[in-house]
Amino acid sequence: MNFQPTYAYAQFLDKEDQLHPFRQRFFFPKHNGKNVLYFTGNSLGLQPYGVEKALRKELKNWREYGVEGHFKGDMPWMHYHKFLQPQSARLVGAKESEVVVANTLTTNLHLLMASFYRPTKERYKIIMEAGAFPSDMYAMETQARWHGFNPDEAVIEVAPREGEETLRTEDILATIAEHGSTVAVVMFSGVNYYTGQFFDLKRITDAAHAVGAFAGFDLAHTAGNLPLHLHDWGVDFACWCSYKYLNSGPGGPSGLFVHEKHGNDPAFLRFAGWWGHDEESRFLMRKGYKPMLGAAGWQLSNAQILSMAAHKVSLDMFDEVGMDALREKSLKLTAYLEFLIENLNEEAGHSHFHIITPKNPEERGAQLSILTGDEGKKLFDYLTENGVIADWREPNVIRVAPVPMYNSFKDCWRLADLLGRFTAA
Repeated sequence: MNFQPTYAYAQFLDKEDQLHPFRQRFFFPKHNGKNVLYFTGNSLGLQPYGVEKALRKELKNWREYGVEGHFKGDMPWMHYHKFLQPQSARLVGAKESEVVVANTLTTNLHLLMASFYRPTKERYKIIMEAGAFPSDMYAMETQARWHGFNPDEAVIEVAPREGEETLRTEDILATIAEHGSTVAVVMFSGVNYYTGQFFDLKRITDAAHAVGAFAGFDLAHTAGNLPLHLHDWGVDFACWCSYKYLNSGPGGPSGLFVHEKHGNDPAFLRFAGWWGHDEESRFLMRKGYKPMLGAAGWQLSNAQILSMAAHKVSLDMFDEVGMDALREKSLKLTAYLEFLIENLNEEAGHSHFHIITPKNPEERGAQLSILTGDEGKKLFDYLTENGVIADWREPNVIRVAPVPMYNSFKDCWRLADLLGRFTAA
């Protein structure tokens, strides 16, 4: 793309952007009376305008119906998870029966591992990326320990090559093949939280299946960020949170995916709860667990109505826009910010800002991780003082997420302008 490093050009790009009006449907925090430059949607998305109305509606139902709200109103609470299934399925490329919104992210990860990680003395290894988000590291470590294995032996981490920041797909595939019949589960992030690298989920899935292992993914930084085709890729299981790119509020509910070849098998082991039991006989209160077919059989408790109401507002918006349109803008928006940062390096005559996120657009989403050098924390504080909300990660990386739903090209220009002013000072 032939970008230009001028404010006028950023204005032109915003005028050409068909998704630009969606920006007006979000609340931005203020700094000195003006909207902040919000670049941390990969940590917590902004609040959509419709959330308060949705919450008031359910509070009204609670006030007027009490417990009968489970069966009354246009969206009875008993069936609330069903009102989120169509949008969730389209979001991750699944059949409706393969997804459900329930629980929270790491809870779902453990529940899914309880089903898919059933190690033996011969097949017990978990393969994951080195430098995964701590929750994933802790979950895999404790899953191994729970089954009596030493995680130093059972958990195999694939690390970047010396001198490189990100993983090569061929190294991931080679590691899976090397450990072969000893691999029980391959469990990767969809997008690595630190570098922003998007992994080739289909090839990883195929490699796992080739050695007889299951393939699962933590899509916390992927759902709502990149188009996914979990069913067609043959992924066995996945889970994601809703509060990052999906803008559903702090601690929002999680989604989970179970491929129909597992979810439609009542004998497939899982931890059970009342809400995962067959809804036709649920209120008979009898012994003997009979799971609902599909991912719904992994539910434990009844829906968190207030947080799911907020989540539905965002899911409906994603359904309105579509992931293809969001991805198209995301590619352009992220490339524009990358261009502006690289232009600063060219003007300075050296690489003051080193982007460790892959340069290949197919290997990244709406995120750039900037290696900053010794003055990194000082730079981050400077940005904060000037109305930029970004994300600092030790030891010296600033993560910025140009989210296509609400960030603009002018936002990117203003961020780059502040970076330039800092280096010139």
